[in-house]
Amino acid sequence: MNLAKLQMLVFSLLTALVSAAGLAYIFFDPPAYLRATRAGVPYYTPPVANPVDGKPLDLGMLVRHYEGGVAK
Repeated sequence: MNLAKLQMLVFSLLTALVSAAGLAYIFFDPPAYLRATRAGVPYYTPPVANPVDGKPLDLGMLVRHYEGGVAK
C-alpha cells in the first residue's frame, strides 16, 4: 500500500469517527437550544385548554401574548 492510499484511509476513518462522535453527542446530550424555543417553551408541547370554551390553544401563542408580542 502506498503512502497516498494510507493517508486517505486514515483521513477517511478520522472523518467518520468525528462525525459519529458529534452525532452521538447531539443525540445523547442535546444542547439547551435544541430543547426549547427562544421564549423557553419546550418543543412538542401539547395544546392547553381554554378555560372559557375548552378549545385548544398553542402554548407558544400564550407565551407571546403574555410577553407583549403579537399573537397570531
